Amino acid sequence: MPAPPPPEKSFYDTIPVFQRFPGVIDASLYRPVPDDWIIGLSDVTGSTRAIEAGKYKAVNMAGAAVIAAVSNALGNRIFPFVFGGDGTSFAVAPADGSAARDALAKTRVWVREALDLDLRVGATDVASIRAAGHDVRIARFAASQHLNYAMFSGGGLAYAEDRLKQGDYTIAPAGPGEAPDLTGLSCRWEPISPAHDTILSLIVIPSRGEADPAFHRLVEEIVAMSADPAEAARPVSTATLRTKWPPSGLTMEARTLRGSRALNKFKMGVHTLLAFLIFKSGRKAGAFDPALYLRQTVDNSDFRKYGDGLRMTLDCTDALVARVRARLEAALAQGTANYGLHQQKSALMTCVVPSVFNADHFHFIDGAEGGYATAARDLKGRVVAGG
Repeated sequence: MPAPPPPEKSFYDTIPVFQRFPGVIDASLYRPVPDDWIIGLSDVTGSTRAIEAGKYKAVNMAGAAVIAAVSNALGNRIFPFVFGGDGTSFAVAPADGSAARDALAKTRVWVREALDLDLRVGATDVASIRAAGHDVRIARFAASQHLNYAMFSGGGLAYAEDRLKQGDYTIAPAGPGEAPDLTGLSCRWEPISPAHDTILSLIVIPSRGEADPAFHRLVEEIVAMSADPAEAARPVSTATLRTKWPPSGLTMEARTLRGSRALNKFKMGVHTLLAFLIFKSGRKAGAFDPALYLRQTVDNSDFRKYGDGLRMTLDCTDALVARVRARLEAALAQGTANYGLHQQKSALMTCVVPSVFNADHFHFIDGAEGGYATAARDLKGRVVAGG
C-alpha cells in the first residue's frame, strides 16, 4: 500500500521538545492528542512463556517490528510511539490510519511466520478512550541533539492496552506471506553486560492519578537517584557495545527481508561481515564513520521514558536497587504508586535504522532476561496480592 501524502503539519510537529528528563512528569509539557487520532497497539501473547524459553530477543524484535513497519508505511515520517519490550503503542493522524492498520495486520503475520510468536494488534480512536474516562497526552523528549522520543500521559494507553489483551480493538492478520516493509529493523548487537552490578528494569505507575503531587515527587526522586554516575548509567556505552560475526541475531534479521530465506541469510551474512570488519577497524568506509555512528547510537538509546508511568532500564549498583526498592515500598504503603522491578545480568538493544548516514536512528533498550515484561508481571502480581 503506498504511503499517504504527508500532511502540511501534523499535531505532533507542533509539540515543543523538552531537554531535561527530570521534568518528564511536568503536566505543562504534554498536549492532548486530537479526538480523531488513531491509537495503534501491539502485544506479544504468551511473552512470559517465550521469555522462559529464552526467546526474549525475538519478543523485543516483535515489538520493534511494529515501529519499523508503521514508519516505512508512512514514508519514514516521524510519529509518536512508545516501545514496551513485548509490545508497542503509537498514535497517528486520521489520514494515516489505514496505512498504520495495514502495517499492523502484516506485522502480525510476519511475527507468526518469522518469529513463531503470536502478536496481538489493534487500533482505536482517541475519542473512544476519552469516552471511557481516560486521556491521551503527548510530550517530546530530546534523547539527543539528533532525536526525540514521545512521552505519553493520561492513562489512555494503559487502558487501551488492557482492552487489547481482553480481545477488543483487534485487527485481523493479513494473508499468509503478506510481510510488511521492515527496512531498517536490525538486532546485530550482542547482549550488553553491566559496568556496575546489574541491569534493572523498572516500572512505576500512579495509584491516585498522575496529578498527585506525591507521585510527582516520587518520580523526581527516582530519576535523581539514578543520576549519580557512580551508581547508575544508561546500559549502552561505546565501551559496552559489542558485536561479533556472525551476530546472534543473524537469522532473525535475515527474516526481515522478502524472498528466499536461504538467499537472504547469505546476503545478510555478507552484509553483517562487512559491517563487523568496519567496526573492528574503526576506520571510515566512504561516508560512513563507525566511531560517529557508535556515539550517536549511545546518545539515541531509549533507556528511560514515560508511558502512563515511569519506565527505566538502568545499569546500576545493587546498593542503588535496594534504595530504590525501599523508596518504592514506602510509596506503595502510602498509596502513592505501584511498581515492578526485575534484575538481570545483561541488556538487549534492538534497532530501527532507516539509514546509517543519518543521525536519527532509533535504539530500544530492554533487559535481556525478562526486562519490562517481567517487571510488568511483578507489578501486576503486587496488585493482585493487594486485592
